[in-house]
Amino acid sequence: MEIDVIRGYHAHVYFDADSVEQARALCLCAAEKFDVVMGRVHEKNVGPHPRWSCQLGASSAQFAMLLPWLALNRDGLIVFSHPVTDDALLDHRDHGIWLGAGLELDLSIF
Repeated sequence: MEIDVIRGYHAHVYFDADSVEQARALCLCAAEKFDVVMGRVHEKNVGPHPRWSCQLGASSAQFAMLLPWLALNRDGLIVFSHPVTDDALLDHRDHGIWLGAGLELDLSIF
């Protein structure tokens, strides 16, 4: 199947109890700097994500600036990014971009 419509991107910043404030500060800074949508700071695993996380929602143009910035400013946090298309399974399984160590997602929800 060919995917040709990307409606946007998500960047999920992963953290734990020791790094929650670091992640919150990173996401707040990204939201302000790039005018991206910052989701809730989930202090529990949500959806397919194997760690606590905060989602940043970006357009393609915003993502082109956001991803390099996250790569240089994540300070050890793991970030999982993916396009948003009509196929969430492929978005997460086949089209993901990891900054830091890749982790196993729970794809059974798709």
